[in-house]
Amino acid sequence: MQPKHVNSTKEQKVNKLADPMGSSVSTRDLNDLLRCQGRGGKIVMTQSVHHLPDDVRSEVFSRIRSFDAFTPDNDPYGEHDFGEIEVGDLRVMFKIDYYDKSERFHSSDEADASVTSRVMTVMLSDEY
Repeated sequence: MQPKHVNSTKEQKVNKLADPMGSSVSTRDLNDLLRCQGRGGKIVMTQSVHHLPDDVRSEVFSRIRSFDAFTPDNDPYGEHDFGEIEVGDLRVMFKIDYYDKSERFHSSDEADASVTSRVMTVMLSDEY
């Protein structure tokens, strides 16, 4: 008999998010889905990040996906929409912004995926 796989809380949350007809999700959940799985929005990078060596850029995105050092200082509203990481001597930031579906104006409701386009921008910290 094979052991039964028990989903972790994070896996259960991701499975719940995969079902858009499930119960409501928070801005934080939607941001984590984009940051950790690249789903539910767009991910863009500055030219400086794009031109990093492939292995360095890969490490940048790996660390962004696993980032969990959210604190009241860098995440005062609990939305997981900003973070800063270090890869070697590089300091890299990610920031998630919320636009309406036309991507011209701010979203009227960040927690409503039907009216919000999420865009995560990845940049070197000195580009900010």
